[in-house]
Amino acid sequence: MKWRNRRTSSNVEDRRGVRVGGAKKAGGLTVIIVTLAAMYFGVDPRIIMGVVDGVSSGGSTTQQSNYQPTAKQRQLGEFVGVVLADTEDTWNALFQRQGMRYEEPKLVLFTDTVRSACGHAEAAMGPFYCPGDHKIYIDLGFYQQLKAQHNAPGDFAQAYVIAHEVGHHVQNLLGTSTKVRNAQQRMSKAQANQLSVRLELQADCFAGIWARNTEKTKHVLEQGDIEEALVAASAIGDDRLQKQARGYASPESFTHGTSKQRVKWFKKGLLDGSIRGCNTFL
Repeated sequence: MKWRNRRTSSNVEDRRGVRVGGAKKAGGLTVIIVTLAAMYFGVDPRIIMGVVDGVSSGGSTTQQSNYQPTAKQRQLGEFVGVVLADTEDTWNALFQRQGMRYEEPKLVLFTDTVRSACGHAEAAMGPFYCPGDHKIYIDLGFYQQLKAQHNAPGDFAQAYVIAHEVGHHVQNLLGTSTKVRNAQQRMSKAQANQLSVRLELQADCFAGIWARNTEKTKHVLEQGDIEEALVAASAIGDDRLQKQARGYASPESFTHGTSKQRVKWFKKGLLDGSIRGCNTFL
């Protein structure tokens, strides 16, 4: 992906090196839940953080450390800023065509732990979007996990992660997320899970829209970039992750979709390029 010497978003908050303390360590059950959540993109942070906050006590404090980013860390931070800028260009244009105004989200870079409007979070959760403050949170160490544990290296795979989380922000602005949460309260767990799957697949489709628009307007893709995103989407399918973790899959517990579904809907956004074409709820 050709990303160097391009516009960088002003909506990046760099909190790397800021330490959050004051809360007690979570118990065994919480550790298991957070570890499982780390296997997915876009997990509803309020679910996980609610558990963490429930076993924590005392006020939290922030402390600035003597953090000095390496050249590689600075470069990765710049890359994130460029990708976020591309998502801004994509969604500002699409919302304008619909006669709406796009509210650009903030993206927070952090190290190990962070405080958000959704609660206290740890890097083990993976990247997430918090609807309470319209911010995306990511510990860039996750990209090493993406490469080592999920065999999904490459800068375009990394960009896909950001575009997916921005997709959740778009859903929040459109009111889709609120409708889904309200509907889930009246359903069984299995039915609620199916709605979560549809929500996640739509975020994948929105990531495809970003890829299409960015290439069309800026011609930044290089050979193999799309394949990198498809590998990343496939690597975090519920079926694949559950089989890796326990040897079998339980479809009724899926919350993000199968590898095949995630690839399908990313491709749908890439080929169609419209919000209407990403209606996974039909």
